[in-house]
Amino acid sequence: MKEKFVGATKDSFDYSSFIFAGGLAGISQARDSVTEFHQGAAGYGRYYWHTFVDQTNENYLVEFILPVALRQDPRYYTLGHGGFFKRTGYAASRVVITRTDAGNETFNASEVIGSGAAAGISGTYYPPGYATWTKTGQRWITNLGLDGATFVFKEFWPDINSKIFHQKE
Repeated sequence: MKEKFVGATKDSFDYSSFIFAGGLAGISQARDSVTEFHQGAAGYGRYYWHTFVDQTNENYLVEFILPVALRQDPRYYTLGHGGFFKRTGYAASRVVITRTDAGNETFNASEVIGSGAAAGISGTYYPPGYATWTKTGQRWITNLGLDGATFVFKEFWPDINSKIFHQKE
């Protein structure tokens, strides 16, 4: 249980999570996703804190609370071998497949339900027009997509690290 809490905390407050939230906030502001946030520095600040809270909320649900309750392992295990498409497919599949604490594969309820719950919770601190079923569903799909993309990155990071920085992990 402690390891899951520490993992969710590290994923939420590591320097890279602040950078990631900043990038997503910038994209949202450029798209004028929530018009009530407006533009400029104050608008960016609104986008940033909403994005950061969304990210942190989802991390704790997906990596700590639900994995403890459902006895699932929230960690990503790389395949590490095979071609690009095989490894990409494997990484993307981890959105719906995970391991139990005992090491068996199972439906990744922590990810699917946790992402949806986080999307629903975020509706409580967005402007009223953004708490609809449609907007909540869009946030849910976005959460799952971002997590899938993160898994793909984690799958190939050892290769990238080795090629660019000539380091082994």
